[in-house]
Amino acid sequence: MNIFSSLLSSPTQQPQVKKQRRGIEIKSEREIEIMRQAAKIVATVLKEISQMVQPGMTTADLDAYAEKRIRSMGATPSFKGYHGFTGSICSSINNEVVHGIPSKKKVIRAGDVLKVDTGAYYQGFHGDSCITIPVVEVTPESAKLIRVAEEALYKGIEQVRAGAYLLDLAGAIEDHVKSNGFSIVEEFTGHGVGRNLHEEPSVFNFRTREMPNVKLRAGMTLAIEPILNAGSKYTRTLADKWTAVTVDNAMSAQFEHTVLVTETGYEILTDRSKV
Repeated sequence: MNIFSSLLSSPTQQPQVKKQRRGIEIKSEREIEIMRQAAKIVATVLKEISQMVQPGMTTADLDAYAEKRIRSMGATPSFKGYHGFTGSICSSINNEVVHGIPSKKKVIRAGDVLKVDTGAYYQGFHGDSCITIPVVEVTPESAKLIRVAEEALYKGIEQVRAGAYLLDLAGAIEDHVKSNGFSIVEEFTGHGVGRNLHEEPSVFNFRTREMPNVKLRAGMTLAIEPILNAGSKYTRTLADKWTAVTVDNAMSAQFEHTVLVTETGYEILTDRSKV
């Protein structure tokens, strides 16, 4: 889940978490194992949703399914109630960039570019991941946007290891996106994840000197999540105060994984191929 950077250090409203921890946390082996379980729940739900989506369903249908499945596996939805958010998933369609609120009125149609982002809170820790689903057959441009968004995520992940820097993965993401003619949304970034849904550091997807270029250490857990637009990189927020859309009505795509930094590389905790 993306969130405005101003919320990163503000108190979470989840009842399970009493306060927001400051600074970058290095997880212990015990904590990492719990996060593996939380992330596996998220990966399972997203894989199942990707297989069940069809035209005529509503985003509320997907939300109800996600909440039921998360709870059936002994976890609670990370997003529900977070700063007042009403859903267990963020469901953003076409020009909706992030934070789309599930609704019975929002019907999924053939050709839609559907982003589904969800998190699970399990034994004190969160997992977080997002996928973009092409509903039936999308336009060639939309198909390319989705493909490049997923490729960009893995380009960034491939740079992760102890001793690397955030700019290493940000540069790899930016280069791949721009070489394919798309723009990177800069208003939303990835983040640390663990005891709280959003922790330090901010994990940016573009070269910048405006955010700390953190050196990665083994035991860090990061939510890496590039967001690509087919047109302008700029967004605006709708009257619901959550849903961000492209300013030019262009399509948007996003992928996200919760990733563990190791001494020699990385482990993708929300890997859907392993569930």
